[in-house]
Amino acid sequence: MRFEHRSQFSSQDASGNAAFVAYFSMEIAVTPEMPTYSGGLGVLAGDTLRAAADMGLRLGAVTLAHRKGYFQQHLDANGVQSEETQPWNPEKTLHGEEPIITITIEGRPVAIRAWRYDLQGVTGHTIPVYFLDTDMEQNDPADRGLTDFLYGGDTNYRLRQEAVLGIGGAHMLYALGYEPAVCHMNEGHAALLTVALLERRMGIAGLDAATESDHEAVRQSCVFTTHTPVPAGHDRFSTEQAEHILGHERLAVLERFGCLHDGLLNMTYVALRFSRFVNGVAMQHGKVSREMFPEYTIDAITNGVHAATWTSPAVLELFDKHLPRWRQDNVTLRYAIDIPENEIVEAHAASKRVLMEAVRQRTGVELNAEIFTIGFARRAATYKRADLLFTDAERLARIAREKGGLQILYSGKAHPADEPGKAKIRHVIELAHALSNETLKIVYLENYEWALGALLTGGVDLWLNTPKRPYEASGTSGMKAALNGVPSLSVLDGWWIEGWIEGVTGWAIYDHDLDTEEAASLYDHLEKIILPIYHEQPEQWQRIMRSTIALNGSFFNTQRMLEQYIIDAYYPEQAVKQASEAPEAVLAGDRR
Repeated sequence: MRFEHRSQFSSQDASGNAAFVAYFSMEIAVTPEMPTYSGGLGVLAGDTLRAAADMGLRLGAVTLAHRKGYFQQHLDANGVQSEETQPWNPEKTLHGEEPIITITIEGRPVAIRAWRYDLQGVTGHTIPVYFLDTDMEQNDPADRGLTDFLYGGDTNYRLRQEAVLGIGGAHMLYALGYEPAVCHMNEGHAALLTVALLERRMGIAGLDAATESDHEAVRQSCVFTTHTPVPAGHDRFSTEQAEHILGHERLAVLERFGCLHDGLLNMTYVALRFSRFVNGVAMQHGKVSREMFPEYTIDAITNGVHAATWTSPAVLELFDKHLPRWRQDNVTLRYAIDIPENEIVEAHAASKRVLMEAVRQRTGVELNAEIFTIGFARRAATYKRADLLFTDAERLARIAREKGGLQILYSGKAHPADEPGKAKIRHVIELAHALSNETLKIVYLENYEWALGALLTGGVDLWLNTPKRPYEASGTSGMKAALNGVPSLSVLDGWWIEGWIEGVTGWAIYDHDLDTEEAASLYDHLEKIILPIYHEQPEQWQRIMRSTIALNGSFFNTQRMLEQYIIDAYYPEQAVKQASEAPEAVLAGDRR
């Protein structure tokens, strides 16, 4: 049977209220006006909270107030990336909370305050998001900027920042009056919250007195989602660093409970050792994670996106017309299979025209809404292989010339310290200059962010994804495209293994050891299948658009994802019990 969301699974505290879930993430994309996120991890976090608000869950979130944002990307004519900070002022945007808590970092007291943003759901329920801030006069100058930069500074800065998020965040929730029943760590950055939970449990006895039963008590309240499919991506710090920054007592208890690995304090192992439920972010990523950490039980809950956020205005209007309850219940998108195909085509055409105009305004390049358009936009990491499409430039040009033309839109930022990623951007832009002609137009759009991402996934005709297996943990951009009736052409990695139905929701690039062979599969699909259907069988293309929404849009969303967290991670025992007792809805409460 299928368990309905919003509702059924509510553990209760001693007062009879639904037990509070605390969600910790280093970055959260709350609104485009607040540059507190870099990409996938933060956007997922924001989408998760938007779904929680729609579902009326008793949940709150903790993150950092990155006053200087991530960065704005600028690309010169040669594709050289430069970065500019994105300063914003939480005092003008958020509500300041009264408690100020103090934690010890490097032997110094560090004062932390919190700013609150209330994220409202479709039914009016709000999820509080607390942004921690160390920019306070009483702090040492070295500590005032601790929360300024997302993924900035050296490893010392990173560990100090993670102490603010984890230890400071947990103590801030206590100061605000919360008693979390579940603490969800969205990636290992927040793993030190387990130390704060242990400190809270031990009280004046101190961490030195903690026993295995204390460790187990903390473990029973923690849930951990890992997003990284390679060992090098997990935060690791030397024991000297850890002792200097966290203090001897904290390092000693972490070592005693098995959180050091290869002589280093490994945040993933901290989270693994202190969590009763651990999951990867797609079926395949769960398998990869179990191979990396074979001594742990690691489940899989495939990511989703917040459907109402990533559906274009024209398609939103269409869904509201035909599926009036879809915002409250994304499963209703299954019935998109009954929406007239011509209306889906018209809505997508409107979205495509908006995208074409945005490209013109941003770049001055005039594109044609009648030409088949491919989108590729994501973080500019080397494993994502943005240049795979250009492996055989002559064949690509011929396909464009013989099949009615091609327009290819690229976008993506490289981390300021990622020189290989920056080189990949330069290479793509060099190829774009060399190959662009009357029948093949290639445009790289700078400063990839929320609004641009939504324009692209809503307006292109095909979403392209070419990661090197098995390095795509999940990926979510193709899910956003699917909500808009845009099929994918992708390597079978991450979420696409689950979302792919050949010729129904998109197409798979066949797996080969050589990039040239995978590129050949890509070209074969474009030349022999995709473009012929688009130009010669428009009715079939319309059916693919509609089935993409109905099959992938209805499943790869954060409502379904949160249902699985509720059942499997947050309240597993209550889920089983309440499913058999016709339970009441999850109670939407505030603080205790």
